[in-house]
Amino acid sequence: MASPHKPRHIKPAGMPSRQQIIDFISESDTPAGKREIAKAFGLKGNEKILLKALLKDMADEGLIDSGPARAFHKMGGVPKVTVLRVVDAEGGQVIAVPERWEAEGIPIPRLRVMERGKRGALGVGDRILARTEEAGRGWIAHPMKKLAGAAEQMLGVVGKDERGKLVLRPVDKRVRHETAISDAGEAELGDLVLAETSGRPPKVFARVTEVLGDPFQPRSFSLIAIHKYGIPHEFPEETEEEAAKVHDLPLHADQREDLRHLPIVAIDPVDARDFDDAVWAAADEDPANEGGYRAIVAIADVSYYVRPGSALDRQARRRGNSVYFPDLVVPMLPHALSSDMCSLRAAEDRAAMACHLVIDKHGKVTGWRFARAVIRVAANIPYEQAQLAIDHDAGRPGPSIADPRFDPLMLNRLVADNLVEAALKPLWACWRLLDKARTARDPLDLDLPERRVVLDEAGRIVSIAIRERLDAHRLIEEYMISANVAAAKALEAKKAPVMYRIHEPPSREKLTALKDYLDTFEIPLALGQVITTKTFNRIIAQIPDDAAARPQIMEQILRSQTQAYYGPRNAGHFGLALGSYAHFTSPIRRYADLLVHRSLVGAYSLELPAPKDKAIAAGTRLSAEDVADLAPIGERISQYERRAMEAERETIDRYVAAFLSARVGEVLACRITGVQNFGFFATVVELGGDGLVPVSTLGAERFRYDEVHHALEGEHSGTRYALGDMIDLRLVEADPVSGALRFELPVGASHLPVRGGDRRRPGAGRPIRRQGRPANIRHTSSKRGPTKRR
Repeated sequence: MASPHKPRHIKPAGMPSRQQIIDFISESDTPAGKREIAKAFGLKGNEKILLKALLKDMADEGLIDSGPARAFHKMGGVPKVTVLRVVDAEGGQVIAVPERWEAEGIPIPRLRVMERGKRGALGVGDRILARTEEAGRGWIAHPMKKLAGAAEQMLGVVGKDERGKLVLRPVDKRVRHETAISDAGEAELGDLVLAETSGRPPKVFARVTEVLGDPFQPRSFSLIAIHKYGIPHEFPEETEEEAAKVHDLPLHADQREDLRHLPIVAIDPVDARDFDDAVWAAADEDPANEGGYRAIVAIADVSYYVRPGSALDRQARRRGNSVYFPDLVVPMLPHALSSDMCSLRAAEDRAAMACHLVIDKHGKVTGWRFARAVIRVAANIPYEQAQLAIDHDAGRPGPSIADPRFDPLMLNRLVADNLVEAALKPLWACWRLLDKARTARDPLDLDLPERRVVLDEAGRIVSIAIRERLDAHRLIEEYMISANVAAAKALEAKKAPVMYRIHEPPSREKLTALKDYLDTFEIPLALGQVITTKTFNRIIAQIPDDAAARPQIMEQILRSQTQAYYGPRNAGHFGLALGSYAHFTSPIRRYADLLVHRSLVGAYSLELPAPKDKAIAAGTRLSAEDVADLAPIGERISQYERRAMEAERETIDRYVAAFLSARVGEVLACRITGVQNFGFFATVVELGGDGLVPVSTLGAERFRYDEVHHALEGEHSGTRYALGDMIDLRLVEADPVSGALRFELPVGASHLPVRGGDRRRPGAGRPIRRQGRPANIRHTSSKRGPTKRR
């Protein structure tokens, strides 16, 4: 009989790989410490010493974490037996989190506690020893023993209750209760603080441990998200010192392809913090490709500066990606690289990884080549400026630009420097061919609006609006897609490792829910057919552009999609309708792209001379250890990406709440985005930001919760509030700290008529669970939606 500590795939002796250790820890039915790992792999003597060093390295790299009794578990996972703390016990469901969680940068998992015996025995703050198991995409816990209480940390704002006593108001809008403060320390009223809580409900107290400052000052909204999600935002001194060293590495221009004579341009958002890609195109002079184009997508050569195993590499892997807030960026790499040496700024020589593309007259990419190059960007052009230049040249009115950062003189400079003729017009001509091929491929066409927060120099909100999507955005997006596909296929051709960007087709369960929802609009979705992107695009095509329900239907189609993720096993990209897809175009801010660059260096022999400094002399190709560990690395950076998206989205919600706080009392156009038995949630049209309308404010009539059709319906009048309905609501509260809004019906109205317009039976449809938006399925480039995630 096989030992529970010795899964079949483990070799009986010899030093295990990182992946084998992770697999063993994940599959072991009992806590796995150093002793158990050594025994499972038959390690003895000096091998045990090597194992100890390997486990420390794996912990430093974020692959594993140590739990109680020095047992290890996979980073981002939950130990089989661990101590949990109850954080929510409302609505008959107990939720707990691991008391000890050192997986820095990975959101703390919330486990459903399966209570035994008398329900309600556990309350918020209780500690339990529990056996855990993964269930689908979540975790459940089976209590084994109730433990003595202990303190927990909470982020909140110091306030006063109706009796004048100090209380801690949570910044998380899911937490609805305040906590009495027993010791405020040096905190003053209104301060954002970290506090240690103790006791049992209803007698829970908070002791302030750290004062973070004024929550309404610039950058505080981002600071809240950074602390809440545990985002690493400061670089160790060792990493900063290494960045300063590699900053001055020679470019080796004589050993790179020299592209400085080409009018390569970088087209980015007007508020871009870094510039990691630049593009060039020209008509192909090869008679064999008549009517076709040649193009270059030049990407910052980050792999030249960030070597495998270096301090920079370890920090980049711990972060996984940069995080972009309206007021600041938490970069994956120190500023000496991310905003300087690896930023493709105009008129400066920069190291680049160049993807050469050959495009035929039908827009099909027929060839590609990768080279290390030296480039000199001719201009850094905002999207709006590039679009304005093209429209002006064609005699068309350009986009309306109200951004204070817009440079009205740039158009004249682009014309004077001949960049409209030499750079922009060829780029547009080539893009029109690429767009033909895209249309034939028919990828998922969900053009959902993106909120854009514009701040002044003091960090105050100037405006919040929906970002206009221009041809300039689509152009850059398509060039990036082409380069990403080329990178994946180039590595496949060499049978080299690939960190794929994977987006799998929707699950049957989500498709069934979507079908029931679409039935309420008399839009058919046959589940017996093969589901492709064309299936969803045909649905979208049936909805008029001005239909009130169009955004909501597109949102539900998006929610039916799976989350995109990184991994070494190719499963295609459903949303883009592509068989092979990798991320190549943004190694400044995504670790996955850096791995792809390193693999290209090894596969195509692009190595350059090593620096003389031994501390940074490692090669720039993908290391053997990373090749073996691509799967857990992909899993981890996918988690980091989801963390970043949640943090960015919550921060935008706080800015929206701050912006709307001056409009409390106004009646706003809203759309119902969720319905529960206690009320419905609504979003302000054009701005976003969710707010609750409690059922108690809907009048004296009793409302029945129609769970099947996701609606609230008056028992006598039949008044119905359903998912997707348009409604005017009065804003009664906007809390910038939590990002929460609260609405009510306008004064004097017991109900408002539903204005869903094109609904056959408003709200009649299977409930769509309120949940976070899946990772952006476009994932085309360094662009986020129509713009870069800067």
